[in-house]
Amino acid sequence: MAANGAQDSFSLSDVLAAVMTMRSGEQDAKKKAHAYLESFQKSKTSWGTIIGILQSKAEPEATLFAAITLRGKITYDLATQVPTTELPALRNQILMLLKEFAVGPKPIRVQLCVCLAILAIQMKDWNDVLPSVVQSLSDSPESHACILDFLRVLPEEVTEGRKITLSEDDLADRSKVLLADNTDRVVQLLINYSQSSPAAARNPQLMECITSWLREVPVGSIVNSPLLDVVFNGVIADDCSQEASECLCVMIRETRDVDESQEHIQILFPRIVNLQPRIAIVVEEEDTEALKALTKVFATAAECWAVAIARQPSHFRLLVDAVLECAARDKDQDVIEYTFPFWYELKQYLVLERYIQSRLELVDVYSKLVDILLKHLQYPRPDSGNEGDLFDGDREQEEKFREFRHQMGDTLKDSCEVMGVTECLTKVLSAIQIWMQNHASQVNDTNVPNWQELEAPLFAMRALGRIVDRDEEIVLPQLMPLLVQIPNHEKLKFATIMVLGRYTEWTAAHPEYLEPQFNYIVNAFQADSKEIVRAAALAIKFFCTDCRDLLSGQVLQLQTFYDQVLDKLPNQSKEEVTDGVSSVVAVQPADQTYTLLKMYCDPLIQRLMTMANQATDKESKIALAEHLQLITVFVQNVTPAVNPGDVNPAVKYWQEVFSILSTVLENFLDFTPICERICRCWRNMIVSYRTAMAPLLPEMANKLASGFTTSREGCFLWVTGTILREFSEDRDNVDQTTTENIYSFFEAQATAFLRVMTELQPTDLPDAIDDFFRLMIDALLYYPQKLIPSTLLVPIFEAAIYALTLEQRDPLVSTLHFLRDLLSYGGNNPASSEGLPEAAAQQIKGMILNMLQSHGLGLVKQVMAGMMLTFPRDCFADGSGVLLALFEMIPAQTAESVAQTIQLLPEGTVNPVEANRLMTKIKERLSTDDASNLRHQTVMGSHATTTAATGAGIALVPWDPASDRHAERMTTQRHACGWDVDKVSHWRERVAAGDKLLFWVVLSSGDGNDAAEVLFVKHTAECAAERESLLDTAARVGRTARKATGDAFIPIGHIALDEYPARNVLFGLPAATLWIKSLYISKAIRSGGLGRKAMAQVEAMAAAPPFCSAALALDTRSSECERRTASQSLYGTDEPPADAPPVQTNQAWYARQDYKDMVLPEKEEACARVEGRESLGYYAMTDPETGESVELPTVYMYKMLDG
Repeated sequence: MAANGAQDSFSLSDVLAAVMTMRSGEQDAKKKAHAYLESFQKSKTSWGTIIGILQSKAEPEATLFAAITLRGKITYDLATQVPTTELPALRNQILMLLKEFAVGPKPIRVQLCVCLAILAIQMKDWNDVLPSVVQSLSDSPESHACILDFLRVLPEEVTEGRKITLSEDDLADRSKVLLADNTDRVVQLLINYSQSSPAAARNPQLMECITSWLREVPVGSIVNSPLLDVVFNGVIADDCSQEASECLCVMIRETRDVDESQEHIQILFPRIVNLQPRIAIVVEEEDTEALKALTKVFATAAECWAVAIARQPSHFRLLVDAVLECAARDKDQDVIEYTFPFWYELKQYLVLERYIQSRLELVDVYSKLVDILLKHLQYPRPDSGNEGDLFDGDREQEEKFREFRHQMGDTLKDSCEVMGVTECLTKVLSAIQIWMQNHASQVNDTNVPNWQELEAPLFAMRALGRIVDRDEEIVLPQLMPLLVQIPNHEKLKFATIMVLGRYTEWTAAHPEYLEPQFNYIVNAFQADSKEIVRAAALAIKFFCTDCRDLLSGQVLQLQTFYDQVLDKLPNQSKEEVTDGVSSVVAVQPADQTYTLLKMYCDPLIQRLMTMANQATDKESKIALAEHLQLITVFVQNVTPAVNPGDVNPAVKYWQEVFSILSTVLENFLDFTPICERICRCWRNMIVSYRTAMAPLLPEMANKLASGFTTSREGCFLWVTGTILREFSEDRDNVDQTTTENIYSFFEAQATAFLRVMTELQPTDLPDAIDDFFRLMIDALLYYPQKLIPSTLLVPIFEAAIYALTLEQRDPLVSTLHFLRDLLSYGGNNPASSEGLPEAAAQQIKGMILNMLQSHGLGLVKQVMAGMMLTFPRDCFADGSGVLLALFEMIPAQTAESVAQTIQLLPEGTVNPVEANRLMTKIKERLSTDDASNLRHQTVMGSHATTTAATGAGIALVPWDPASDRHAERMTTQRHACGWDVDKVSHWRERVAAGDKLLFWVVLSSGDGNDAAEVLFVKHTAECAAERESLLDTAARVGRTARKATGDAFIPIGHIALDEYPARNVLFGLPAATLWIKSLYISKAIRSGGLGRKAMAQVEAMAAAPPFCSAALALDTRSSECERRTASQSLYGTDEPPADAPPVQTNQAWYARQDYKDMVLPEKEEACARVEGRESLGYYAMTDPETGESVELPTVYMYKMLDG
């Protein structure tokens, strides 16, 4: 950290007073005290005062503050504020303090142990850390707590060593000295301690130490030692059951590779199942915490050994039964959730063909599990007897129960996949029938006895909806008639409506059930319950969407219903019902579209005018804006198919009401939400009807121009971008005159915006800046030959530099994206070169370079300042991309500007050593004419860290299928990727068998170290779940043994190589062809060439021995599918809005890596069956957001590696 400057010293009394002030209730005093303490913590002179507080008899708060401050100082300031010669004295001081605080307070003792551990990491010449610490602290029994705390925190702090200013090599060396070289010593030390007394063997600290070191010590060293007895005895001891259970769980996780850990599993398994009788005991004693501990042990063992259970279900049946018993005896739903991952993991194996026999042996377990879940799904019976308040006023408990039910719903689906849909639905049917037999006769208008027993199977049926096939013909035909007879009870009616809404696809395939269901939903709108009405509105949306063809004959009656209920609904429900009825209108013949739009939308327009006349306050204006969205829904959904040149009947109707929308806009130009909603409506008109909107363009353009001039709202630029895109020169059915007029309109809008920029500060119009530079991106993409040579370019460029003074993410991202696209035209890879003759492309390149000669330095300074001081982290990669482009085009001028910018930064912002290192490396690269590969270096300061250009190198580290932590991180990254989350367990088997090669993508620490550091910071900032290091522990690559380095690393992605012999034959590829699979790069640092580098390394690996592949192949989603999927996800339509940025598809990206498309042969069924697929033409995937099954059209590509 930077020195405090003029404030040289802080008195102990002042610091203590400031700490005490933080306890007061006076905000002004607390703010002053906080500022004072913050300065104290940064000061070079604070070390002595910190030690003084720790040596004094200060209040516990002050002492803890001092200990925490010392920890921060040793972590961040040791290298710059304490000479190396004084480190031994600091170490001795901490050891003396540990003796003083040996008996507590524990938080202070732990903080001092952490201080000592962090100091040990940085003292490179202190190589006998453990012996010397043990010797110093072992002179009294009270100090044993200090030794145990130190042993516990040491591995944790070494693992987190990235926050310490050590190089990767130094950190690896210290890790070896502190951890790897001490494993035997630590195990023996813990054994000796555990045998010193009965109390020591039950000490929770001992269990925590074993847990901490299990990640460093081979698990066999514990399993085959006396410590195993200590841990198992601890599980059943009152003193340390929680800590011992956690220790045992960690031990079990280390045996997750069941093939490598058979010996250890043989020892652990019988001892774990011997704990089963304890379940009944702790339940009888109502010891919830003990039940949790036992459940975690059983569930963890079962989850980790799931593949072994699938292979030998009879042998491991006792363990499975123990997990099931924990779930069954969990009366208060305290522990069953710990079993959910196991049921999922085991299901993943049992549904495979190879485990069909195991599935038959274990299907009864899942059947019992469904019975248990149906019990747990029941709402509680309130102690007060008040059915209106089931949770006795505890709203937090109510919310937890609702979330918990959805988790149980997922486990129900797992059970259904094992048992079969029919069997699972039969249990639901049986539960409903039993309730009907027992209680239906007792129902009256005021009482539905034991309704909880009926609602639970309804919820279960709803949860199963996503995996029930629309062709199910056995149980659903019996269930559906029962649903519409469910008694009139709020919870039951709500559950029934949600079930019916979930099964609309099934109903569409069984139209004989539609009428009673649809009538049930329509009648629900008369209910007094707001929750029921909201559920009915959502159900109407699904019915009208999925059964729109069946309901098309009811389109007139639907209008009457729509008009009657609309005003009674909340805003979201209004939109849902509108979405539904408009879907029915959309499937009517085109010659009826105009009439139906008038019938449905004229009342909406009439309401709009009435609301506009009465909108005088904010609330009524917001309501008006919300109502406008209903009109937009009709625009989005009702898009009749019309031949080019014919009048579009929908456009004909919107022409008639356009003047009304314009009038509303003109009257509310000072109210942003209304401007945005009308602009959204107009933008969707352009997207939905495209060139058919040509008759409306002149009037719309006038309104957009005057609207922006008056309001200065960015939404008018938003629609301008849509028009610019849809009527660009490469569109069909657009004449040249129209295109010229559209571009002139764009220039007028751009000029108006630039005029506004001269009158206001960027902070006054961030949204408009965002929309403007999105518009500029489109203009560059579609009209580079017009925009770049125009007189507008330099003012736009200067406006972009000015906009970089903002601190908001969205406008900065848009501006930086525009700049990156613009600068690309000055290089060899422009953002879009389609349709540009070579001469024109070279002319444009020269124009960009000329502009940078005169204006580029201002851009460098602003980007540098932003990255070091004001940019959000989200903008670092794009800022780096701009700087790298400038280094490639004007290297000397850029380097000079970087140096000038660093000199202008406030004192303390940048470490002088780092600044000098930065400039030295830049000069070295420039002197060797290596500007094209120049990497912007990391600049560390007390207030900011600048990012490096996206030029880091990468390395591939083998994925370890035996490592639980590797598997957990892979699951995390697959969640981020969005697909194949459920395949990680299967991958573990295949990689372990040598049938799949899977590698982590890691930022390399060679030449690109500084660039890598920047990208690493960005990745870990965005991906909090991926901040912990992994260790290189893979013992094999494929079928070849390797020596694992044990080095720590943090992966930013992964990539795989697979063998598909049947595919190679099908496509006529060389027999040795390998297939690239599962490429993923962290979304936080994409667009930096890391994917290309990973591909390049994999290609080189495939071409080399032992593989010697002549070709590589891959499959990916088709560009068309990916564009549609992205549009549906982002905008809810098959086609993206006209102003949306272009979708960068995987197919196009691979094509740029020289991969060529292959035609899928017609006779591909046999090959598909080998892979367990119906067809190679698509992948059947489950959408992670909705749970829906989707078919993704697939393309196949190849690349020859022999040139």
